[in-house]
Amino acid sequence: MATLNLEDLPDELYQSLHQLATQQQRSLSEEAIALLTFAIQHRNSLHETSQDRASTPIAQLLADIRRDREALNPQSQWLDSTALIREDRDRAQEK
Repeated sequence: MATLNLEDLPDELYQSLHQLATQQQRSLSEEAIALLTFAIQHRNSLHETSQDRASTPIAQLLADIRRDREALNPQSQWLDSTALIREDRDRAQEK
């Protein structure tokens, strides 16, 4: 396996890494590897998602957004921004 040495690592970052490693019951090296692995996988998945979305029709994107929003909290009543803007404008005209 390869070795990675870091120079000029900020003290705060080192302390955060040490704290995370302690919480996860890992060594500093194990925690650094876990964090790097997660960051790279997350970045790759974001990149793949953005490429996929670039070729997706807008109607499908909007449908996906609505589906995802409802999945977050299906009981929520989402406010219509048009009505809120109109209400603000009416209030401003009254003054």
